[in-house]
Amino acid sequence: MSDPTDNFIRRLPVMAGLDDEAVQFLQGLASEETHAAGSVIVREGAPGDRMYFVRSGRVRVMKAPAVQLAEFGPGDFFGEMSLVESVARSASVIALEPTRVCTLRGVDFYKLYRQRPEQYGIVMLNIARDLARRLRHIDDDFCHVKH
Repeated sequence: MSDPTDNFIRRLPVMAGLDDEAVQFLQGLASEETHAAGSVIVREGAPGDRMYFVRSGRVRVMKAPAVQLAEFGPGDFFGEMSLVESVARSASVIALEPTRVCTLRGVDFYKLYRQRPEQYGIVMLNIARDLARRLRHIDDDFCHVKH
């Protein structure tokens, strides 16, 4: 990453509970990308091998042809489904403004699993909690539309 001293990984809610060694390990594996406003970061149907953490900017998750699923900003993540199941991307993600993201590949998490399985478990539990929160939100929205 561009500035390993900024502790971006440590500040991510999905990394809460990790010890210093695990945070430093993941920070060392992370890479950074910048995307212009309007650019496609992830394309629906493309193979996926990494998840993304928004450092700055905002992104919109879209399902073809034109269904908005979510918007994310700093500290949020997307692309986690490709780590859980090895299938094509289920939606596109578009930068709404100039956006910087940090990425971790599935193989990076596998390396954490091999070296520190208990720390890997913490990350996966945090991801599962966030996914449950997102699903609950979608359920609430769906119920309001039906009534």
